[in-house]
Amino acid sequence: MNRSFADLGLPPSLLASLTVEGITVPFPIQAATLPDTLAGHDVMGRGQTGSGKTLAFGLAMLARLAGQRAEAGRPLALVLVPTRELAQQVVDALTPHARALKLKMTTVVGGLPISRQARALGAGTEVVIATPGRLRDLVDRRDCRLDRVSVTVLDEADQMVDMGFLPQVTYLLDQVPRKGQRMLFSATLDADVGRLARRYLHEPVVHQTDPHAGAVTTMEHHVLYVDDVDKKTVATEIAARDGRVLMFMDTRRSVDRLTKHLLKSGVRAAALHGGRSQPQRTRTLAQFKTGEVTVLVASDVAARGIHIDDLDLVVNVDPPGGAKDYLHRGGRTARAGASGSVVTLVLPEQRREMRSLTRAAGVNPNTAKVGPGAAELTRITGARTPSGIPVVIPVPAPTPPSPSKGDGSGRSRSSRSRSGSRSGSGTGTGAASSGSRSRRGGAEGAGGAAGSRTSGGGSGKKASRPTGGGAKPPRTPGGSASARTEQDGAGEPRGRRRRAPRRRPGSDARQSS
Repeated sequence: MNRSFADLGLPPSLLASLTVEGITVPFPIQAATLPDTLAGHDVMGRGQTGSGKTLAFGLAMLARLAGQRAEAGRPLALVLVPTRELAQQVVDALTPHARALKLKMTTVVGGLPISRQARALGAGTEVVIATPGRLRDLVDRRDCRLDRVSVTVLDEADQMVDMGFLPQVTYLLDQVPRKGQRMLFSATLDADVGRLARRYLHEPVVHQTDPHAGAVTTMEHHVLYVDDVDKKTVATEIAARDGRVLMFMDTRRSVDRLTKHLLKSGVRAAALHGGRSQPQRTRTLAQFKTGEVTVLVASDVAARGIHIDDLDLVVNVDPPGGAKDYLHRGGRTARAGASGSVVTLVLPEQRREMRSLTRAAGVNPNTAKVGPGAAELTRITGARTPSGIPVVIPVPAPTPPSPSKGDGSGRSRSSRSRSGSRSGSGTGTGAASSGSRSRRGGAEGAGGAAGSRTSGGGSGKKASRPTGGGAKPPRTPGGSASARTEQDGAGEPRGRRRRAPRRRPGSDARQSS
């Protein structure tokens, strides 16, 4: 018998907000976990991507916080997620329900000004949704204390482990009172996640609503064998289909190259990867959701935490690295009972590896040998010949900041850069300036404000130096080494490096004379 949200014990205010959102029947993961999470038990929940895990933990968390108010810089609940996109998805899903209970939420992620996040925490917020690195920065800066957190959620814990966030996650969990409630939700519960659960969860109730993660009855799987010389043409014809498609590739560089090729071929494509700034990523996703962009070419940054309604085709232009990656890429389609297809382009030398991967994922794909213009390719994907007329995706003009307020702190850009360098030496967190990204070491943690270094390098002006006591960066032609490293390391399309002119023999003598 199907249970309603009212049967599960949710308060009337949340029942009303769910009704307004058109959500009336709980998904299996929600029906299974809510009785335990509402009762305050620690819970481990596993369900396929798109199965409704966000509301499964979010509704219980909000219900348990009802009527409480947070002090400045001391949130009451914490949701840790691996990516900025997943953080935004959680916020979008929970905002109407948090508003119904008059609870405030704050997003704390890298790529956005840390000073704004610090001010939001200082104003008092009940729920913090954060990526581990940026939250640790704020904790180290003493802008956030976790000693009043009563509900902690790890969402997509397996990806946080895979991405190397385990040290930051354990550091943050050690700051949270042990008597609080802990919830761990993930698409997979492997050995690393199990060790994390044993350390931080107390006698958790385990719910697995889909024991066979690859067995999504509304999802079709196709492995298309292509020759190397035909692969780009086949991918281009798929991209030119009538409808949206999400394409995955291995590296940032290959993402940018394919996107540029598709635009020249007349396909409205855009790139999404970790080298893009947060505003760029947000804008690209919005254009894809509205249909202004019909092809999103992405690295695995998009494999989790992105929900696109009515997306019916995912294409692995480059096969994923493992079964787990395959499932998370494919999970962008056939979400919440909808139908969709996952297509993987496989070269002859990749066949054996792909067979092992699909077996590990529990998938039995349809296979076919295709080439450009093949009828089977058109039947499966809707592929067609592109127009060949280059297109340009317009970029909305940014809203100019107020000259007197800057980023809201009342300081100019140059003063923020200088104060950011000073704060970096005082807190020991590297370049934790008001506009810095989360600490990553290397270019971004080298000291000083990244923005001033980059502009200095691009214009040939003298770049500002950090005052935090760090090593003086070596000089390079065209700007500082830190700025050039940061631009290249970000994964953006790299321009041709400017090299210092070769000095001809005897040139020094001519100059001195």
